Amino acid sequence: MEIHESNPWKTLIALSAFILILIVGFITMSKPLLTYKLDMKQSLEEVKNADACFYPWQLNSFLTEETKKVVLFDLRDNFVFGQGHIPGAENLSAQDLTKKESGERLEELKDQGITVVLYGEDQLQANGPWMLFRQVGFRNIKVLLGGYQYYLQHKDNLLATKTDPAFQKEIPKYNFAEMAKPKDGSAATTTPEKKTVVVTQRKKSGGASGGC
Repeated sequence: MEIHESNPWKTLIALSAFILILIVGFITMSKPLLTYKLDMKQSLEEVKNADACFYPWQLNSFLTEETKKVVLFDLRDNFVFGQGHIPGAENLSAQDLTKKESGERLEELKDQGITVVLYGEDQLQANGPWMLFRQVGFRNIKVLLGGYQYYLQHKDNLLATKTDPAFQKEIPKYNFAEMAKPKDGSAATTTPEKKTVVVTQRKKSGGASGGC
C-alpha cells in the first residue's frame, strides 16, 4: 500500500478500514451446514460395514409397525413418489437433502435414536446420499439394499428375501450391445483383424575398397 508522505493519516485510516472489513467478514461468515468427519480410508470401510445397510426383510417389521425406531425417506421426486412408494415412507427428494431444514430434521432424528433409511428407485440412486451423510457423522443413516424396485418385486413375502441374494446384484441400466446394432436390422460389422507387420533390420553394406 502506498504511503502518503504529506498526510500519513490517510494511509492509517485506509489500513484500519481494510482490517475492520476483514474482521467483520470473519465474524459474520456462516459455518458450513455439513462438515466431513471421515477420511477416504474410513469412507471406504463404510461400504463393507453391514451395520450401515438396511435389508429388505427388515422392512417387514417397519410395515407391521413392530418397530417405532425407523423412518424411511424416499429420495425420488414428488411426482414419482406420488405414483407409488413404500407405505409409511416420507418424501425427501435428493435435491433437498442438503437444505438447512433437512439437516435439522436429520439431527432431530439422530438425537432421538431413530434409524433413518434412504431408498431410491434402485439402490444406486441412494448410495451417494447415504455415503455423504455417513461421512458427515450420521451413524444412524442406512441405505435400503435393492431399492424400491426390489421391494415391489417381493413386497408380498419380504421375509423370504432373507435367503435371496439378488438384491446384492447390480442390474445394467442399458444394453449397449443392443443399442450398437445397425437400425436397418443388418448384422453388425466387425473390424477386420490387423496383420502383424514384422520389421527386419537391413544389414549395413561393407565400406568401399580400393584407393583413389
